[in-house]
Amino acid sequence: VIINVGGIKYKVPWTTLENCPLTRLGKLKSCNNYDEIMNICDDYDVSCNEFFFDRNPSAFRTIMTFLTAGKLRLLREMCALSFQEELVYWGIEEDHLEWCCKKRLRQKEEEAAEARLYEGEMVFSETTQCAFQDNSRLSLCMRKLRDMVENPHSGIPGKIFACISISFVAITAVSLCISTMPDVREEEDRGECSQKCYDIFVLETVCVAWFSFEFLLRSIQAEDKCAFLKTPLNIIDILAILPFYISLIVDMVSTKNSSKPGAGAGNKYLERVGLVLRFLRALRILYVMRLARHSLGLQTLGLTVRRCTREFGLLLLFLCVAMALFSPLVFLAESELGAKQEFTSVPTSYWWAVISMTTVGYGDMVPRSIPGQVVALSSILSGILLMAFPVTSIFHTFSRSYSELKEQQQRAASREMR
Repeated sequence: VIINVGGIKYKVPWTTLENCPLTRLGKLKSCNNYDEIMNICDDYDVSCNEFFFDRNPSAFRTIMTFLTAGKLRLLREMCALSFQEELVYWGIEEDHLEWCCKKRLRQKEEEAAEARLYEGEMVFSETTQCAFQDNSRLSLCMRKLRDMVENPHSGIPGKIFACISISFVAITAVSLCISTMPDVREEEDRGECSQKCYDIFVLETVCVAWFSFEFLLRSIQAEDKCAFLKTPLNIIDILAILPFYISLIVDMVSTKNSSKPGAGAGNKYLERVGLVLRFLRALRILYVMRLARHSLGLQTLGLTVRRCTREFGLLLLFLCVAMALFSPLVFLAESELGAKQEFTSVPTSYWWAVISMTTVGYGDMVPRSIPGQVVALSSILSGILLMAFPVTSIFHTFSRSYSELKEQQQRAASREMR
């Protein structure tokens, strides 16, 4: 039989095609008339018994190799998804691919799915913008507001808005560090408020006011309010803003209760609440995550963490297994042969195993005996090896994610220019 694929002819014996009867080529032999043949191929020359297929000749060359030699591999010069379409057309299952090629194909499928998701978000964004395409003054203001708060590359207002937001995030991080100084903490414990404490409070109030104003602007321009509140960065904004207002309300309530007679029990309760409020105020550091709106590196980090959940799970599994192995060994070596009893139990040895395998080595628990030191050396070496296994895959995923996000930003910028 003569098979013509994209202008390249192959002379194949019928016995070769009989090995795969469920494929498109295997069905040719069972055809009885011209109509059945034309349902399978694109054209047929009766005079020379030649079947024509308007498909990729490079991909068919690999498929012919699979039919003759039983090896099916992806082509480097061809897109993996296009080759997948060729396999579907010729009726060859993907399970016949070599494991390395199948892994590459799955990776490309994940990238294509994420690209479609990103393109869908862009289309939704453009659709939302098109909803304000009328000439009314409100629609014009909403369109400009959306460009300013969501797209720093849209123009000078967007860049100024992004710079102000980043500046306030930096100021909030610095003020949080200053508020933990010993002299400021002592004044808070005594219930006093010096000029420095007052300045920090005013600075914090200004920052929270800006963040609240920014959150309000983002919520106004959002068409779907439920989807807006479900966004991870918006959830972080809410968690970072609410503690300030809650602390103000609690302070007002505590001031009123302290002025009333017989409010000792209430004051004790408010003291306990104050401990919780200190923890809530520490959540202001979540404002640092807002930099992900403007930083390609932080976006890449988040995407890498989402893609490498399996690798991080393997890393945690390796650490737990090795910790469960070396902790009893070092406890046995030190409790039986050690000069000092620093390892009092196996659970306390878990901490030593973690800091040793991660090569941190605080030195709070040190094996003294020679068998204990041998176990420590084994745990350190195994920790280096076990933690290095998933890191390579994580690094490649990070590099690939960075390239993808960079290309997406370039496409979005070019779309905005057009």
